[in-house]
Amino acid sequence: MKQTAARQWNTSDLPDLTGRTVIVTGANSGLGFCTTEALAAHGAKVTMAVRDLEKGEKAATRIRASAPKAQVELALLDLSDLATIRAFAQDWSAANPQGLDLLINNAGIMAIPKRATADGFEMQIGTNHLGHFALTGLLLPALVAVPNSRVVTVASQAHRMGRMNFADLMGDERYQPWRAYGQSKLANLLFTAELQRRLDQAHLSILALAAHPGFASTNLQGVGPSMRGSAIEAKLTALSGNVMSQSAQMGALPTLFAATAPGLAGNTYIGPDGFMEMRGYPKIVGRSKSALDTADAHRLWQLSEQLTGVSYPFN
Repeated sequence: MKQTAARQWNTSDLPDLTGRTVIVTGANSGLGFCTTEALAAHGAKVTMAVRDLEKGEKAATRIRASAPKAQVELALLDLSDLATIRAFAQDWSAANPQGLDLLINNAGIMAIPKRATADGFEMQIGTNHLGHFALTGLLLPALVAVPNSRVVTVASQAHRMGRMNFADLMGDERYQPWRAYGQSKLANLLFTAELQRRLDQAHLSILALAAHPGFASTNLQGVGPSMRGSAIEAKLTALSGNVMSQSAQMGALPTLFAATAPGLAGNTYIGPDGFMEMRGYPKIVGRSKSALDTADAHRLWQLSEQLTGVSYPFN
C-alpha cells in the first residue's frame, strides 16, 4: 500500500507496540523525550540512550509517572565518543539477543561554536551524523534479527542550506555554526538514502526512513547562544520560538509516524503538513536537490566508514 499524507495523525493512532524493542538516542529531553513517552505508553520496551544518566533518570521517572506500565531503561551513550558508542552497542546487543525493532537516531546539537569530539571530529558532523552512522552499523545485526525493523533518523529543514564540503568536512579552514549544522542535517538524509540502497541490495527487510520536526520548541535552539555567551541572541531565539514554534509533542509526531505507520517505502521523509513545513501533522515531504545526490551519498558513506572504523555487515 502506498502511504500518502496523513492529516491529523497523532499519538492516538499509534499501534499496540507490546513486545517491540526500541532505542531512542537523546531521550531525556525535547523530541527524544516525547518520542520515548509515546512509544512506551503504547507498550514498547524503550532504551533511553542518554549522555547524562542523572537527567535520564529524571526523565524516566516522569514517563513512569504518566504511564505506570511503561518499560523504559537507561543506558549511557555519548555520540561524540566512538568508544562509548561501541560499548553501548555491545552491551545492549548482549542484553537483548532477541534483536531490535526500532532505532531512532534522534540526538543532535545545533549551531554551536567550533568544538571537537573525543575522536577529533567537528562536533556537529561528529555527533549528528558520524555518531549515528557508527551506532546504526554496530546495531545492524540486532536490526537484521527482527523482520521489518526500522531505522528513523531525525533530520531538519536546515538540510536545505547544507552543502557537503568534502574538502573541508570538519570546518578546519572555515567554520560557520549554521553552515556546519546544515551540512550535518544534509548528511542525515544522504545517510538514510544510501543505507536504504544498501539494505535493498542485500535483500534485507529493514526500512531506513527520516523525519523532521518543523520548528519545534525544545532546548536545542538555546544551546548555541548559551555556548557563545550571547544573552541577546538567546532572548531573540526564545522569543521567536514562543511565537513561531509548535510543541515538542507535535514536533515528535513525524518521527513517530515514520517509526510506526504501515505502508511506508524505504527512504521516505516525513515532516509537518503546515506552512513551509514549520508546524502541523505528519505527511510525506520532499527534500533538497543536494539530498538526492547519489554520488555524494556514496562518497559520504565511504568516508564515514573510514572516519569511524565501522563497516556495515550487510552479508
